[in-house]
Amino acid sequence: MPRVRTGESVVARVVRVLEAFTTDEPALSVTEIARRSALPVATASRLIAELAAHGLLVRSEGAVRVGVRMWELAQRASPTLSLREAAMPFLEDLHAVIGQHVQLGVLDGDEVLFVERMSAPNAVINYTRIAGRLDLHASASGIVLLAHAPAEQQERVLAAPLRRFTARTPTRPGQVREMLADVRRQGYALCAGFYHLDATGVAVPVRDGSGAVVAALGAVVPNDGNAYLHVPALMAAARGIARVLASH
Repeated sequence: MPRVRTGESVVARVVRVLEAFTTDEPALSVTEIARRSALPVATASRLIAELAAHGLLVRSEGAVRVGVRMWELAQRASPTLSLREAAMPFLEDLHAVIGQHVQLGVLDGDEVLFVERMSAPNAVINYTRIAGRLDLHASASGIVLLAHAPAEQQERVLAAPLRRFTARTPTRPGQVREMLADVRRQGYALCAGFYHLDATGVAVPVRDGSGAVVAALGAVVPNDGNAYLHVPALMAAARGIARVLASH
């Protein structure tokens, strides 16, 4: 039976319950939630019932899901809301031009968090999704964000094990350092086959009114050697988003 951590607050337990859900597994049994949150089943069940009473979770057909109320509250408080609103018209235009995946990512901890994404039928494989995360060193958006992150964060990321996803994934700190320098010099990242050998990620920085990099605008396209052709369109869209952000 899972053991409750000594001295832990109710809020901390609730957070663990909510963190049990993932983008790949939005519905879980009470037993599985208890296991993932390291709580006794009775405790997990009680917390789930209370959260469900407030609409934060929903129980149906033996499974528990995140409730619409949770989404509503998150939308009100999200610091990325104005960014997404500014970016959407440009994402739509970019999507129409590229015809593949386009996405907007922000730095959250030591990962890139995707806050918006548009796709197309028969587009190349892409592991990103809204509210999904990827490793910084292995994605074009992540490389862009890491290139403009504080030096201490860069060192922390590079000091940790760099996971390999394909034979093309950079796993040596020296490789990643060179890529970060290239991004700062040329203004974009191009990552061919880092997550999947059939796909290439290309991304550019998005800046706010002060010139700080607040997001990465990217596309995932076939790994056919032509990804660089999309850089001008991405840069133009990023400049457009920056102008909207500066005007607010």
